[in-house]
Amino acid sequence: MKKILIFVLGVVITFFNSCKESPNQITDIKGNIELISPQQVYDAIYKDHTLQLIDVRTPEEFENRHLKGAQNICVTSDDFKEKVKVLDKNKPVYVYCYKGGRSAQAALQLKEMGFTKIYDMDGGILLWEEQRLELKKN
Repeated sequence: MKKILIFVLGVVITFFNSCKESPNQITDIKGNIELISPQQVYDAIYKDHTLQLIDVRTPEEFENRHLKGAQNICVTSDDFKEKVKVLDKNKPVYVYCYKGGRSAQAALQLKEMGFTKIYDMDGGILLWEEQRLELKKN
């Protein structure tokens, strides 16, 4: 009986894990939006000092702490689209927020505006902190 229960549990876990979307599947669905890890963003920051890195949280959240070199353009503000127009649409844009919801929203808006390559940081600044990567605090 114990072996049957373990087998059934294994089948159920396998089934549910196979239903999850991987980052590659998300990329395929969204086209030019790629979900990347905090470590990949960290590496990009230190390789390219002209990086278009956008913190889409509120100004208050940004003031508290943010990634080095980030500029704050709040996705929930009425002038978000107006403010991102100054960015180069042909250059990669990296977006992040607290956990990942607002950055996904911003990434979709950027795609609609014609940006060609958008990187959305998985897990937001919360996962960045969990991985003990460097933050700029004011």
